[in-house]
Amino acid sequence: MGSRLRRLAAVALVTALAGCGLGPGPSTEGTATLTVTRDYGNTPMVEATVEDPDESETVLRMLDREADIETRYGGGFVQSIDDVAGSIEGDRRLDWFFYVNGIESPVGSAERSVSGGDRVWWDHHDWTDAMRVPAVVGSWPEPFLQFSADEERLPVQVECATGRDPCRTAAERLSDEGVTVSQEPHEPDAGEEALRVLVGPWSSIRRDPAAAQIGDGPAASGVFARFGGGPTPELLAFDERTEISSRLGRGAGLVAAVRDGEAPPTWVVSGVDDAGVAAAADALDAEALEDRYAVVVAAGSDETLPVPVIE
Repeated sequence: MGSRLRRLAAVALVTALAGCGLGPGPSTEGTATLTVTRDYGNTPMVEATVEDPDESETVLRMLDREADIETRYGGGFVQSIDDVAGSIEGDRRLDWFFYVNGIESPVGSAERSVSGGDRVWWDHHDWTDAMRVPAVVGSWPEPFLQFSADEERLPVQVECATGRDPCRTAAERLSDEGVTVSQEPHEPDAGEEALRVLVGPWSSIRRDPAAAQIGDGPAASGVFARFGGGPTPELLAFDERTEISSRLGRGAGLVAAVRDGEAPPTWVVSGVDDAGVAAAADALDAEALEDRYAVVVAAGSDETLPVPVIE
């Protein structure tokens, strides 16, 4: 009788803990991925997946299972992953940052939940000259797929400010990934909350409130590239110190993600000219964008150059 009572008590305790949120809870459907890199995605460190993660899964727990970590401030701040730590080197500051589905998280890793389909990316980099990078392109097809979202998914709009072909290419690349897309002319002040893909030469989109940040440089936009405004159109690619690494002329394109305040990300698929826009649209695939903050494409090249440029 005593043994039976103990078993019943143990079952009751487990049930109570689960009801209080301490148990694993139900699982969510899908595969969550974890990526850990250094130097703006240039040096891979960890790759892992979790099938059907529990509802109690968090970014921090997921990371802790797959890597050796050290935390600070009561466990809310990740200081070190696999012996790579945040530090100050001379006048340079290096730390760990994380993104979920291509968006910088507004909450700490212990508070951010992980669901099936989520793409979690940690990166260690020098942030001295660009304190924030609010959105990145390296988790394609997120944020557009919205795999882990509830039924209230944001609309995905391809806004066209150029000829049909690049816009059609962008829409097809998204559709191929299972994203439902609407196509419409670009209207800078439309104001609808949506995930936007803005397609057009820089001269046609530079006044868009979200895209305009790129013209103000990396410190403002978080994008380590900028279109030059001189007599000869060009696309400037920067290194992590925001120094010019490359000057790309006609036919050069850019794929980058920006945010206007706390609005959903806007992806900019742009170029020095129409040929550059077409090259940028062709770069909308996983191979070209994986683990990249943003990419540029030189005229006549089939390969993308990640920015910032890491020498």
